Amino acid sequence: MKWLKSLVVAGAVQVLALAGAHAGANLDKIKQTGVFRIGTEGTYAPFTYHDASGALTGFDVEIGREIAKRLGVKAEFLEGRWDGLIAGLDADRYDAVINQVGITEARKAKYDFSNPYIASKAVLIVRGDNDEIKSFADLKGKKSAQTLTSNFGKLAESSGAELVGTDGFDQSIQLVLNGRADATINDSLSFYDFKKHKPDANVKIAAQQENADYSGVIVKKGDPELVAAINKALDEIKADGAYQKIADIYFGQDVSQ
Repeated sequence: MKWLKSLVVAGAVQVLALAGAHAGANLDKIKQTGVFRIGTEGTYAPFTYHDASGALTGFDVEIGREIAKRLGVKAEFLEGRWDGLIAGLDADRYDAVINQVGITEARKAKYDFSNPYIASKAVLIVRGDNDEIKSFADLKGKKSAQTLTSNFGKLAESSGAELVGTDGFDQSIQLVLNGRADATINDSLSFYDFKKHKPDANVKIAAQQENADYSGVIVKKGDPELVAAINKALDEIKADGAYQKIADIYFGQDVSQ
């Protein structure tokens, strides 16, 4: 049995050695290449979208650029559909995803998150002339336009809705407006931004969640050095006023709490 015990000990030592060798490897790579690769949708205003000139912009995009600046590198944004965005971390397509990714226990089991950088509430959006849906419970048997793997999609499904798959907020709103869906559950901040630009749009909030949801920067599991560096950058962004300036542009208020 001694040989077996020795083998176990040797294996444990090897695992620890490998862990030590890889600790901080991603952060080192980012600093060596001078690039912080960020996965994002590019279709989710006001967080990540393309402006009239075609340039990628948005609250999350600006936060990503500020994080990269404080890491001493350049932000490189790689766009993809939401349904495959987080999986891109496993494929090493990017170093982090900054795309209003809600911090959930299920995701934390497989990935690591930074500290929260924004808070929002889920709201139930219907046409302005819809008086039938007044609560989440009223979604039972109704069609709800959602990105299928999002927290909002799961909430709609748990409320008894039939999901109509979409690529993001804009498409979900359009399906509600044209009557192809009865409702959509989405981000309150996205809705307020939408109404700011299109105040006459025939949609309204029928209900909202009581508690706020928090989003963070999501990275591969087991990379505490990178998480710590991102958290430090977020602290600096909030302390020096950069966060407030970005929040004022997109929301007119602090959205961190």
